[in-house]
Amino acid sequence: MPERGGAGVRLSVLDTSPIVQGSTPRQALRNTVDLAVLADELGFYRYWVPEHHGMRGVASSAPAVLVGRLACATQRIRVGAGGVLLPNHAPIVVAEQFGTFAELHPGRIDLGLGRAPGGPRPVVDAVRPESERTARTFREQLDELRSYLDPPDDAPVRAIPALGGNTPPIWLLGSTATSAALAGELGLPYAFAHHLAPDAAADATRVYRRRFCPSAPAATPTTLVSVSVIAAEDDERARWLAAPPG
Repeated sequence: MPERGGAGVRLSVLDTSPIVQGSTPRQALRNTVDLAVLADELGFYRYWVPEHHGMRGVASSAPAVLVGRLACATQRIRVGAGGVLLPNHAPIVVAEQFGTFAELHPGRIDLGLGRAPGGPRPVVDAVRPESERTARTFREQLDELRSYLDPPDDAPVRAIPALGGNTPPIWLLGSTATSAALAGELGLPYAFAHHLAPDAAADATRVYRRRFCPSAPAATPTTLVSVSVIAAEDDERARWLAAPPG
């Protein structure tokens, strides 16, 4: 994941914990921990894990659990969710979870947020019924979450672990110009899923920069682009891995 901001370009990793043919979810998660440790040693800047549900080849379904494990296994690299699918969760629970991580690992936790369902309809409905996911708009859910991370003095409801001064930065995730516009209007860092919608990347980035309003989270536009990468011992092996089956 290349990232551009005030500090130039940084390289990071987005890992779905793939369950390859003949392997198991346990091995996939162990591979994720091993890869995070290696990325830390090699100087990568961030290591993110996503939220997917009911996908046979993906072991990363509980990013809050996995982030905690990865943060304990590494030393310097930033660790986060790429991302938590906010409509699937009560905002106060997300604030408590990532506020706890930020207190245990200050300066190393990121909170990426998305609005996609994250899996097939029957599975997503089992995670949280549609009536609850759509009772409020994504913007309203996002505003509630942000209020827990930076509450007014008279707030009647507080996410206690998030009040220790180490609240994680919020990144807004998306693959359309709509999400880019919202991130810009709120002055939030923006992560674009190029691996899902490569043709929309340039337009979304332009919209984000055009609509950007400086804020406490980001004084200047800050973007991260997630691209698919094939890694191998040499070019021949990489071409073989990248080739379609058959």
